Amino acid sequence: MTPRRILLGAFGDPGHAFPIIALGSELARRGHDVTLQTWRRWEDAVRTAGMTFAAAPEYHVFPTRERPLKPYEAVVRAAQETLPLVEELRPQCVIADILTLAPAMAGEMAGVPVGTVIPHVDPRPSPGMPPFSMGARPPRTALGRTLWSRADRVVAKGLEQGRGELNETRRRLELAPLDHVHGGLSHALTMVATLPHLEYSRAVPEPNTHVVGPLLWELPGERGCAAPKGLPEDWPVVLVAPSTSQDPAHRMLRAALEGLADEPVRVIATWNRREPDPPLDVPANATVVDWLSYARTMESCDAVVCHAGHGTVVRALASGCAVVCCPAAGDMNENAARVAWAGLGTRLPRRLVTPTGVRLAVRSALRSKRIRANVAAAAAWTREHDGAARAADLVERFGAPSASGETAEPIVDGSVSDVR
Repeated sequence: MTPRRILLGAFGDPGHAFPIIALGSELARRGHDVTLQTWRRWEDAVRTAGMTFAAAPEYHVFPTRERPLKPYEAVVRAAQETLPLVEELRPQCVIADILTLAPAMAGEMAGVPVGTVIPHVDPRPSPGMPPFSMGARPPRTALGRTLWSRADRVVAKGLEQGRGELNETRRRLELAPLDHVHGGLSHALTMVATLPHLEYSRAVPEPNTHVVGPLLWELPGERGCAAPKGLPEDWPVVLVAPSTSQDPAHRMLRAALEGLADEPVRVIATWNRREPDPPLDVPANATVVDWLSYARTMESCDAVVCHAGHGTVVRALASGCAVVCCPAAGDMNENAARVAWAGLGTRLPRRLVTPTGVRLAVRSALRSKRIRANVAAAAAWTREHDGAARAADLVERFGAPSASGETAEPIVDGSVSDVR
């Protein structure tokens, strides 16, 4: 295949940067000329993966100590600063993270086809379903669907407001207004980097949307951690993997260590370089470290207790681990709801994240035959469907020039159903 020039753009948070680095690594491995624009903190990792690094504009968005900068004001400025990069590279396509509008808009300004990566479950709502991020399960009855449909107008009002703000941004960049909501997602190619097991069915599939599977990547050189020694080898191994940004008091970690202290399990836990104060009480059946590789540790675990960040959830499921979700903030409630809905683990509301609550949730996750079977199926699907390879295939087709020299038409045969 003729090498392509591809520009990727990623928001700097690990949950957004890591999936794009995974995609870029695969494209670079295939011989494509890949440039990734993201925050400087990932420069070494990007270059090590065989890509060219481009520093993304980094602005302090409201609230700030200085003059507040509204999000869409930042997008206008960042898109204008990114346009020279696009014009210099002349890529066959631009692929941007869902939160990274600047390279997408700069690509559109330069006449380059633009695709999107959603690094988590698809946030677009369906009629009669709970609004995204609430953490509510889908209704099981017609009455439930009717009740949830009352929220559709509220959601629609918010989406229309977002469309108006986005169109004002587009006006400032001399781009045509959009007549549809979710304008930050490409109608030509959108790739959802999650497991199909976590996606709710849609009566009408979104156009040109592909659930490719998780885009898994972590910093090279990280080491795994072994289970505590001197304990029965047939005891299950439970990893406690807190969020790197939530729960500063380590409430979940403390509850898990205390709650599992007398259980017939071997516990591995990490405090992710956020040293606990006061110090942790570590029981005899646990090993606690400051940092570890999830990829190298989860492969020997049976269950993972976490805050339900999407990256941790899909890494656990890909490794064959049941997930005990203790959501803290953001889309963690949504991820936890979908894990419970799909029978891939248990969900523990914040008020129940206590020693007793964690102990009972772990017992349920480990003893349930349904959960074990569903997790095994999800892990098998991941082994058979490499997310980075599937996404790279789509990008290659998307960026392929036609016989006339123009960029290929949008890929029209993809939907959520094409991966099951």
